[in-house]
Amino acid sequence: MVADNLPPPSEVANFIKTKTIFDSVKIFDCNPDVLRAFADSGISVTVTVPNGEIASLANVRAARRWVNANIKPFYPQTKIKYISVGNEVLFFNNPEEVNNLVPAIRALNRALNKAGIHDVKVTTAHALNIFEVITLPSLTRFRNDFAKPVFAPLLLFLRKTKSPFMINPYPYFELNTLGNNLDFALFKGGPGMFDKHSGKTYTNAFDVLLDRTFSAMSALGCGDVDIVIGETGWPSMADEGNVATVENALSYNGNLVKEILEGKGTPLMPNRKFEAYIFGLFNENKKPGTLTERNWGLFRPDYSPVYNAGVLRDGQGAPFVPAQPQQQPQQQPSGKKFCVAKPGANDGELQAALDWACSQGTDCGPIQPGAPCAEPATVRSRATFAMNSYYRNHGEVDSACDFSGSAQITTVDPSYGNCHYL
Repeated sequence: MVADNLPPPSEVANFIKTKTIFDSVKIFDCNPDVLRAFADSGISVTVTVPNGEIASLANVRAARRWVNANIKPFYPQTKIKYISVGNEVLFFNNPEEVNNLVPAIRALNRALNKAGIHDVKVTTAHALNIFEVITLPSLTRFRNDFAKPVFAPLLLFLRKTKSPFMINPYPYFELNTLGNNLDFALFKGGPGMFDKHSGKTYTNAFDVLLDRTFSAMSALGCGDVDIVIGETGWPSMADEGNVATVENALSYNGNLVKEILEGKGTPLMPNRKFEAYIFGLFNENKKPGTLTERNWGLFRPDYSPVYNAGVLRDGQGAPFVPAQPQQQPQQQPSGKKFCVAKPGANDGELQAALDWACSQGTDCGPIQPGAPCAEPATVRSRATFAMNSYYRNHGEVDSACDFSGSAQITTVDPSYGNCHYL
């Protein structure tokens, strides 16, 4: 949610429920607006404790305060499924957070029980830098510095509470440990990997990462603990020369969805079904770093798919709502002038124009929830209506349709359905 152009959580919840095959979402905090949005939706939610709060939550009283503030106000109306205590804590290897990770998990579990909440499971999500030098999948073991102090007690806790071991397997980030075999990472076959110790052959990198995890867990006697994929995905855009392309993202996520739905498991875990979360739902325009960081989404903020990964219901490839409803084939030039958003204007510019127009006495009532022009609830659609209303109220002069270069004059009537532009 590191973006300033995303639709409101309530709308997103409805989109996920009615248009996608997803039955669960994961957020990286405990955003109350998101938790309220998914109330009575039937969609389960995983919430995350920020890494910086882990040390304090090892104290049971602090854990109870946290549960009272972040879980109880929303439960059970919102189906909170897991609490992830931190995210990839061992990857960052902050000693205070690592040392308090299992104590905080135990304390939060006790706090939930004290609050009478018994169906919210507590776990933590791991990046896959947790293994000793990689050999074969069947011989993989947890790092010596983490095995006994962290993973042994953690796995025993997870087994006792019937909670899952959560991992974030990203073949995109593991290409160097996979011989830079891109086809293998993208479920495209090619030369596979043979594990001479187990006698198993691997056809894709995802299965290798899962079986590495299973082998390390089994070595500690906990191979029976469920594994949940807390994040996985592939970015669709990058600076030139990168493997982050729409074609590669479609291949990885599209094939991942098929594999998860088929439930065929892995060579070491045949027929085992895995719960998986794809990172992420939307592209994030404010994410710092390279272009890749802002392009992990399956969808754009107007709900149009970046590519069709097979996650829309009934094989739909169309957006949830038309991004620009004014562009309907039957519309012809009317002779009358209208002020509309420029095709190249971004959502940030359009939001600024929308806010300004509505602050200038423009009637923005028709784009409020439930009003005739409220849908589609995209920034572009709402801004276009507000721009045109402002233009109409200010003498229909060209200078009233500028909005810092984000608007233009057209003779095509943008009206649609019951939404009529004056």
